[in-house]
Amino acid sequence: MSRASCLLLCGILALSAGHTRVLGQTDNAEQGVLQSLADRRESSWQTAQKIWQAAEPGYQETVSSELLADAAAAAGLTVRRQVAEIPTAFIAEFGSGHPVIGILGEYDALPGLSQQAEPERLARPGEHNWGHACGHHLFGTASLSAAIAVAEQIRSGKLAGTIRFYGCPAEEGGSGKVFMVQAGLFNDCDAVLHWHPGSRNAAGDRSSLARIAVKFQFEGRTAHAASAPHLGRSALDAVELTAHASELMREHTPENTRIHHVITSGGDAPNVVPPFAEIYYYIRHPEGRFLKPLYERLELCARAGALATETQLKVRYEGGIREILPNSVLTGVVRRRLQSQNDLQWTEAEQKFAARIQQTLDTKDGLEALRQVDDVDNTIGKGSTDVGDISWVVPTTGFTTVCWVPGTPAHSWQAVAAGGMSIGEKGMHLAARTLALTAVDLFRSPDVLQQAVAELKQRLGTEKYESLMRPGQKPPLDYRNPPKAGVPASP
Repeated sequence: MSRASCLLLCGILALSAGHTRVLGQTDNAEQGVLQSLADRRESSWQTAQKIWQAAEPGYQETVSSELLADAAAAAGLTVRRQVAEIPTAFIAEFGSGHPVIGILGEYDALPGLSQQAEPERLARPGEHNWGHACGHHLFGTASLSAAIAVAEQIRSGKLAGTIRFYGCPAEEGGSGKVFMVQAGLFNDCDAVLHWHPGSRNAAGDRSSLARIAVKFQFEGRTAHAASAPHLGRSALDAVELTAHASELMREHTPENTRIHHVITSGGDAPNVVPPFAEIYYYIRHPEGRFLKPLYERLELCARAGALATETQLKVRYEGGIREILPNSVLTGVVRRRLQSQNDLQWTEAEQKFAARIQQTLDTKDGLEALRQVDDVDNTIGKGSTDVGDISWVVPTTGFTTVCWVPGTPAHSWQAVAAGGMSIGEKGMHLAARTLALTAVDLFRSPDVLQQAVAELKQRLGTEKYESLMRPGQKPPLDYRNPPKAGVPASP
C-alpha cells in the first residue's frame, strides 16, 4: 500500500472513531432487536437443529433453505426464491429505500462428517454421511434471526431503510455467492454483514485465500488386469500421474500457494483396469490474480497424465472465488458490538462436554477464550469463502463467535458435535445480537456507510472486480454428486 493510500485509510478510520458515542448509545431500536432475538431464541434454535439434522449437500439444501425462507415469510419479509438460477438460493427483505443493509446466511453441510451431538466420535445412525462441520446451520439461522429483528424495528418506524437477508447455498466449494453477485443481487447494497462459527471470538480486517476448484476426469479402456493388461488403458494411472506432476509443481509456485486434492473415483476391483477415474483439486493463493496462471499449469499436469496413459481427459471447471477485501470502517463497528455483547458462559455440563472434546484435540486452548475477542486485523485466514466476491462490489465485514470447544478445527467431527448442542446455540445467539445491533448502527450512520464505500474504492485503486468464473458459466448444481463416466465436461 502506498504512503498516500495509508494516509487516506488512516483518515477514514479516524472519522469512523469519531462515531463511538453515537454508535454506543442504547435506544429503543436497540432494545427492540434484543427483545425480538430473546423472544425468538427457542424457535431459532429449533430451526438450527432441524438444519443440523438435515445436513444437506451444496445446491441440494432443499429442506434447509425452505425452513429459513418459510420463517422469513412468516415474519412478514418479502421472499424471492430460486434467485440466480439456483433452486436453493433466496432473498428475504423488508422496508424500502436506502440504506440497504445485507446479512448473509449459509446452510450447506460437508461430506464424511456425520456425527451425533456427543463428545466422542459417533456417526449418526443410518447411511447419512453429511455433517455441519463448519456450523452453517448456526450461520444461516442467526443471520435470519438478526434480519427479522431489524425488520420489526423498520415496521415500527424506529429505523428507515431496507434490511435484506441473503440465503446463500453451496459455500463449501460450490461458490454460490459468486453467481448471486453476477446476477446483480448486491448492486444496490450499501453494506453487507456476515459471521462464522469458530472456536474463538474474533473481529478484524482479515482477508482470505482466493480459490479455484476443478475436477479432472479420465476415461480409458477396461481389460483383465492379469490376463490382458496390454489391452487396457488405465484411467487411474492418469490420475496418479496428474497427482505426481502437481506435487512436483508445488516447488515452483508463488509463496503461499496451496494445492490439495482427493481422488473421488479410481476403479472398483484390482483385476479390472479402471476405465474411469476422477481427481478433485483446490488451488489457492492470497491474491486471486495469481490463480489463473497457476490453474493453467495444473491443467497441463492433467493433460500430461492423459497423454502418457492414452486416456481421454474431461475438465469440469467449477470456477473460483476471490479473496476478501477487508473494510476497517465496518470492522470497527462490528468489533465494538461483539465486545459489548460477549457474555458467553458455559454451565458445568457444557464444561464437562468441552473437557471430553479437548481430550481428542491436539490444540487445547483454555476456556478463557470465551470471554476474549481476538483482534485479527491485517491477517490472512487460511481458508477460502465466496464472501470474497461480494467484498469486491460492496463494503463487507464479518466476525466469528465461539460455537465450538476452543482448539477445535473447522471441518471436524468435534465441530459437528458442539454445533449440535447448547455450546453452539450460545455462540449463535451472540452472533445474532452482534449482527442486529451492527445493522442498527449502520441504519443510523450514513456517514459511516459513506466512509466504508470510500475505503472500498481506496483498496481497489485502479483494479476492478474480476470473477474467476468463465464467461457464461452456470452454477455447478451437481458438484456434490458422485462422479461417473460420461458426464459432460463443464465449459
